[in-house]
Amino acid sequence: MSGAQPHQDPSDVEHWIARDAARVWHPFTQMASFADNRPLIVADADGLELIDVEGNRYLDAISSLWVTTLGHRVPELDDAIVRQLEHGAHTTMLGNGNTIVVELSEALARVVPVDGPHFLYASDGASAVEQALKIAFQYWVNRGEPSHTTFLAFGGAYHGDTVGAMSLGDDSGFGAELFAPLRFPVLRAPGFDDPTCFDTAIAMLERHHNEIAAVVIEPSVQAAAGMQLADPDGLTLLGEACRARGALLLCDEIATGFGRTGTLFASEQHGLRPDLLCLGKGLTAGYLPMSVTVASDEIYRSFFGDDLGPRTLYHGHSYAGNALAAAVALRHLELIDAWDVLANVRERSDELADLLHDRIAPKSAVRDIRLRGLMGGVELAPPAAGLRWGRKVSAAAVERGVLLRPIGDTVILMPPLTIGSADLHRMVHALAAAIDETADASLDAER
Repeated sequence: MSGAQPHQDPSDVEHWIARDAARVWHPFTQMASFADNRPLIVADADGLELIDVEGNRYLDAISSLWVTTLGHRVPELDDAIVRQLEHGAHTTMLGNGNTIVVELSEALARVVPVDGPHFLYASDGASAVEQALKIAFQYWVNRGEPSHTTFLAFGGAYHGDTVGAMSLGDDSGFGAELFAPLRFPVLRAPGFDDPTCFDTAIAMLERHHNEIAAVVIEPSVQAAAGMQLADPDGLTLLGEACRARGALLLCDEIATGFGRTGTLFASEQHGLRPDLLCLGKGLTAGYLPMSVTVASDEIYRSFFGDDLGPRTLYHGHSYAGNALAAAVALRHLELIDAWDVLANVRERSDELADLLHDRIAPKSAVRDIRLRGLMGGVELAPPAAGLRWGRKVSAAAVERGVLLRPIGDTVILMPPLTIGSADLHRMVHALAAAIDETADASLDAER
């Protein structure tokens, strides 16, 4: 058979890495050095663990890039997909509907912090943000106020890698500066690491409220900025300022939603009632790609008009409202409540804070620790630039059976929301040993 691979031991990791490198292009990865970085090739998953082709097990301490909330191969979620398959995998949402999407939307409407919510589905977080940008822009046009053409965003922000989402994001860290000619300009307040960021943002809103289409914020935590934490009072004041000025508030909860910070949505902790809310990642518990843009009733009704007239939102995706994804998302919402997942997040967060304080914070190789709910970042303090300690510490943790991934020199801790005490200890123990190994190797290299 043309293209057939020669017989190989299915547990031969070198064989799988070679096959991978020959055909797969990985995101955020320099493929010229992909194989040299000893990638994990997953063959199976079980509970909170991933299993590679050689049978080694790893605690999934990054929730498979922040999406897996309840763990892998959850029987109740598996069953939800199987049951939906009996009714069909997908039907278009363009002008037609599907019963399971209606049921999911009704369930979400009961819990999202949006007044009179309506749901426009997509497949990933960046697509949800793109939808929100177009909705916010057209909302003002539909109202007869077309001067509202710009957005206010924050330093350190990350909203995805499509052009509009990338425009909202900061220049640093993810290659967005290369695409400056494609990006549109935004009003930029400082990042959460600047204590004046919300005062500055509110002052900018006062000066530019007649031209701002929406204020865009990651509530509580700027995840991709290395888990930078928002001042809670400042965030509340920003929400109040948006209301006072009639400015739209767009909350990007793609990373923080579905219990990650200890409440179902981070906006709840700050009294925010966003006009537009973007959700993704944990929506389907990591099972299938799905995202959604939630619009308030006021925004939604501003698009009412003649059939296929100029008030129509001409936007959509082929797989929007995928039935399989909707079925697992609905069951996921039910399990979060039935299993009291939010209580576990709060309890484990307190325990993790204590562990990090006792085991990690005293190390001279650690500059800072930031934690909210089960979103954590350990910022390292390498003795010189360019040592790539974040990657080295994460690799050393993987050698100890804990899958971690850094953002620069900040090691991210994002375990599944159902994690127990024993696995928290396992994660922190591996991290502590990995930091020590990396710091000791750096000292040896200096000698």
